[in-house]
Amino acid sequence: MQSYLNLDKKGFNGFLPDTEPLYHIDCSNADVAKLKDLSLAIPKLLLTNKIRSQVDKLPSSFFSHDLSIYKEEELRSLNVQFSFLAHAYVWGDLNPSKILPACLAKPWVKISEMLGRPAVLSYASYCLDNWHKIDSDEPVSLDNVALNYNFLGGIDEDWFVTIHVCIEDKAKLAITSALNVALAFEENKVNKDLVLKELNNVKESMMEVNHIFRKMPEKCDPYIYYHRVRPYIFGWKNNPDLPEGLIYEDCFDNQPQLFRGETGAQSSIVPTLDALFNVVHERDELREYLDEMRLYMPPGHRELIEYVEKHSKLKEFINENEDLKQIYDECLQEVSIFRTQHLQYAADYIHSQNTKSTLFGSGGSKVRGTGGTPFMKYLKKHRDETDKSKIDQD
Repeated sequence: MQSYLNLDKKGFNGFLPDTEPLYHIDCSNADVAKLKDLSLAIPKLLLTNKIRSQVDKLPSSFFSHDLSIYKEEELRSLNVQFSFLAHAYVWGDLNPSKILPACLAKPWVKISEMLGRPAVLSYASYCLDNWHKIDSDEPVSLDNVALNYNFLGGIDEDWFVTIHVCIEDKAKLAITSALNVALAFEENKVNKDLVLKELNNVKESMMEVNHIFRKMPEKCDPYIYYHRVRPYIFGWKNNPDLPEGLIYEDCFDNQPQLFRGETGAQSSIVPTLDALFNVVHERDELREYLDEMRLYMPPGHRELIEYVEKHSKLKEFINENEDLKQIYDECLQEVSIFRTQHLQYAADYIHSQNTKSTLFGSGGSKVRGTGGTPFMKYLKKHRDETDKSKIDQD
């Protein structure tokens, strides 16, 4: 698995993959070709209510060949495709399926284990590994990124994910600076000039992140998101529609598994900045949830967060250097702005939407987020704990 601690910073891509994610795998294997065809057909199979019947036609031996032949980037592509198919199968009707058939469950579980993540659609599969540049010679931007796979598809779903891809791209300078500061502390080379430089980078980076984030409403309508996008990204932990979880046929001794759905809390950006700025989250249900979200991140992301967490003594250093307090607070203010915007979107895109059933379902719970949490309460607490970490809280 990719490590983030020994990279040439000039080629560092933040939490996006080092290279553009694979659209699909060029391979003569019939199962690989069938997986690609089914994955690309998901929007039409959902529209015609044929997703389950088509998957059920697959033999139980589907994808039973040796998976060790694939490189990591190929495994990530396969994981994206299995994740979309599995969630389409589970949520692709008004009544969710309580059992995922072996033809999907067995290879998906094995691939997920090889990648060090649970077999559920995570932020990494939905966003980080699920895009390509339209013009390969141009940089990542809102007008040069497209998704590889969709559920129902359309501009709203594409824009929702594209925004997050571009946020990850804009955050890479902040993540690089977090690493630099942590390294300086570890090597006992920290000084005021270095800290000032890196914190200015963090502030600039997060201002760009917030600029991108504010564009969400331009092409993603709250009603469409709630009823056409959100229903398919739920997991099966703390979900009243699957209270006992999901059975992965012929896996886990056929015992139901409880995994949380895709959520922005699985992005590694803010946890890394919390670690850098020594933001304290009270040891309560929220803290347990934030720690649990790391299990859904790629192992290299967890490694980076833990490294920064272990070595950054930034707040102590700032308290000893009065002239750095302003830039420290300005950085935290940008993180707070990000969290406030997230809270506002949760209100607009989820809480304000009704739960009237439509052809494509109800849109899920108004109270719980796709990660299975009381999201309004949690997001507000995230923001408030960030503000409490400022030196000057007036």
